[in-house]
Amino acid sequence: MDKNKRAIYPPMGWNSWDCYGASVNEEQLRGNADYMAKYLKQYGWEYVVCDIQWYEPTADSCYYHKFTELVMDEYSRLMPAENRFPSAAGGKGFKPIADYVHSLGLKFGIHIMRGIPRQAVHQNTKIKGADTTARAIAHPYSICSWNTDMYGVDPHAYGAQEYYNSLFELYASWGVDYVKVDDICVTEFRKECLYSAKEEIELIHNAINNCGRDMVLSLSPGPAQIEQAEHLSKYANMWRMTGDLWDNWPSLKAMFERCRIWAPHVKEGCWPDCDMLPLGHILVCRDNEEHMTNLTRDEQTTLMTLWCIFRSPLMMGGEMRDNDEFTLSLLTNEEVLALEKTTSGANEVMDADGKIAWKTTDADGNVYVGLFNTTDEETEVSCDFTVLGLTGEKKVRDLWEKADIGSVSGAVAAVIPAHGAKLYKMM
Repeated sequence: MDKNKRAIYPPMGWNSWDCYGASVNEEQLRGNADYMAKYLKQYGWEYVVCDIQWYEPTADSCYYHKFTELVMDEYSRLMPAENRFPSAAGGKGFKPIADYVHSLGLKFGIHIMRGIPRQAVHQNTKIKGADTTARAIAHPYSICSWNTDMYGVDPHAYGAQEYYNSLFELYASWGVDYVKVDDICVTEFRKECLYSAKEEIELIHNAINNCGRDMVLSLSPGPAQIEQAEHLSKYANMWRMTGDLWDNWPSLKAMFERCRIWAPHVKEGCWPDCDMLPLGHILVCRDNEEHMTNLTRDEQTTLMTLWCIFRSPLMMGGEMRDNDEFTLSLLTNEEVLALEKTTSGANEVMDADGKIAWKTTDADGNVYVGLFNTTDEETEVSCDFTVLGLTGEKKVRDLWEKADIGSVSGAVAAVIPAHGAKLYKMM
């Protein structure tokens, strides 16, 4: 199947990282799946994604344990830690959880690190489908700078493709619909490695094509290199444009520039990724640091407006069962979320000293305008019709307020709070 058909629209879901870090467990996955099915599924939210370290029995916080013991099968493949995911007992892996998520009408995803476990290399365990071992396919110089679990795979070694094929064969048997591959999006060519992570991306792409199940391929972390846009578009469905995005204004403000650069590469099955939504209750896994998002309500509106007009994937990061009314309202505004599926060609059309405008259109010729005030004071943001390619008089609907606000000509304007946004449909 054409990989682009696996993600016709930007994926929308929940990922456990922002709230549970390395320590997510089965109850938390199932609980957030229940919440999504009850409150969000009708608005297009569908993926429930288990992030990093699900194979580590000792994971108990947002942090990594160096060189710790991992759960692994005889073929060098990591398996869920049964003390954290009890339904995985007896070699069932994530199948019981995936089956439960599917029973709710949702889809299930997992996070993996690129490469092969160091534990497998040191024990020289087998590779399924090849008469070779983990030690023979690992690259000794290809390591992650922030996590000690893996060696990169030497893509030129016999057994490298077979190893990745065996991984995705396993994931297909579990019923996985989405795989986030980490430590791969920004790994550059290095002479001592004799290859780039581009080749591991290709191995993973091939493995998905061979596994018999459609899976969305998401690559992390960022920032991805714009020079690699063609390669990323060919082999992946999503790729991160940024490092981990947290709940502070400087990080959010920086996304305007990244979106401007990557906007020409947004298309069916190819989604530059602004990263997760650090909204609601986050950092639950850090003692004395858990909190409701530090972004102001205006900043949260800006985030959702930019992500939706740009058509970024939407992955909620907070513990959804603790959502307050405002957080839920951001995730259930069907008129705003519709931009993810009905519009195309978004681009920045104005940046006047931090007063920014974005424009996109739908198949009926309606124009959508996002007005952003990235300055530190309330101010009027005005965008001329000539910049928007509009003429005459246009009816205006405020999508956040779900209200028609009359007709305008010549320009669209609004007084916007500091760090705030407006989103209008022009008809």
